[in-house]
Amino acid sequence: MVDKNIDVVTVGHALVDIRIVVNEFPTIDLESKVLNQSWGSGGSAVNVAIGVRRLGMKSSLIARVGFDSFGRIIVDELLREGVDISGLRIGFTQTGFTIVAINNRGEIMMYGYKGAAEELVPDDISEYAISRARWMHIASLRLDTTIRAIELARKHGLTISWDPGRVLASQGLSNLKDVVANVDYIMLNEKEARLMTGIDDYREAAKVIANETSAVILLKRGSKGVHVLSKEYTGEIPAYLVENVIDTTGAGDAFASGFITGILRGYTLRKAVQYGNAVAALKIKKLGSHQVPQHDEVVEFIWEREQG
Repeated sequence: MVDKNIDVVTVGHALVDIRIVVNEFPTIDLESKVLNQSWGSGGSAVNVAIGVRRLGMKSSLIARVGFDSFGRIIVDELLREGVDISGLRIGFTQTGFTIVAINNRGEIMMYGYKGAAEELVPDDISEYAISRARWMHIASLRLDTTIRAIELARKHGLTISWDPGRVLASQGLSNLKDVVANVDYIMLNEKEARLMTGIDDYREAAKVIANETSAVILLKRGSKGVHVLSKEYTGEIPAYLVENVIDTTGAGDAFASGFITGILRGYTLRKAVQYGNAVAALKIKKLGSHQVPQHDEVVEFIWEREQG
């Protein structure tokens, strides 16, 4: 029997984020001066793997990159962060990237090229990497590969969380029932819930999804917090509001990192959501899609807010 020496394995996209900061987004035929810029790894699977690691857990990644300089950036950063990359696949399609423009209010505009990330096929999924883990988080992954990952996770007894992303959510709930029915936690935002169900009211959309699954529904609402729908608890858990928002890129992934870590630490559902909200609040004060704080910083932040 394989030792369970990895807490969380993430499956999905590995991309390079090219981030630029401007005062305002330009209109057509105009230019905005770039105030700051940075390059680094991104994509939801990478963000969560690094986030979980920074919060004190062991993580690994299953994804695909190209044999190029962008792929090297991703590999180097994962190794620096201590993420296990035994499940990483390397091909000859160009590594995907996202150009992220951020204005002075922390709002973002993104232009994405998925490249090699979208070529992660079912046969690429490492059963060995999955067998070593306690939890699998699937994010923004094509449907056939998602189904294969779930099959292997179930075989090896992992808890499964799933963030569909907009592309998969747009396929509609009727085409996603095999996934929805076989995961333990569903994390999606209001737009994704609307795309999946065709329902504008997020509470009603969550109920429609819940009718197809026993999974806990975590509907992320940005600065408004998280709507939770489960047997244990149903209701709104508010976000922690912070000043000086720098970059909201990856806030949902930061929440996922915190929530998963919280559950694995033995927190109740509500406490895990609060912990995830705190991780996201601290992340958006920094530039970068996976600028997740350390566990002690999160605990101190929550303590100060609760005492205040």
